[in-house]
Amino acid sequence: MSRHPEVKWAQRLDKVYITVQLADSKNAKVDLTPDGIFTFSGSAGAEDHQYELKLELFDKVNVEESKINVGERSIFIVVQKAEDGWWKRLLRGEGKTPHYVKVDWDKWVDEDEDEGNTDAMGGMGGMDFSKFGGMGDAMDDIDESDDEEQEVSKPVEQDAGEGSTEKKEAAPST
Repeated sequence: MSRHPEVKWAQRLDKVYITVQLADSKNAKVDLTPDGIFTFSGSAGAEDHQYELKLELFDKVNVEESKINVGERSIFIVVQKAEDGWWKRLLRGEGKTPHYVKVDWDKWVDEDEDEGNTDAMGGMGGMDFSKFGGMGDAMDDIDESDDEEQEVSKPVEQDAGEGSTEKKEAAPST
């Protein structure tokens, strides 16, 4: 009986990242068709458990431009989309996504945050940060001469019998 490895995915406008989480996989076979059929088979573990996977991706893909990397801990696939655009989901079917397919939040980017974003504000969601200008310059205006002596006028304490006032110099504060 074969098992399903954990699969993580994320997307960009032009590609989909798929990671098959399977440490120490042996005999890994990965196939991708232009129709978007992704298959994986391999074995792993001390008991050489068989793992198989078949995913019908949401749309067609460009097999020639896609890349596959079989590593020690996982199999990483960069699937080039046949047409640029955001997929509603990874899989073609309308049903519930299988429990072993999860979003890869480490690689996930929202549509409006993608580096290919042509938003005039550079992907800041239309927020104008220019009104916050000068905050960084405020520290430049502060006089950094803390070690200079300063003359400070201090209210005079009067003795009961004397009417004199005197000016005292204050020691620099530290």
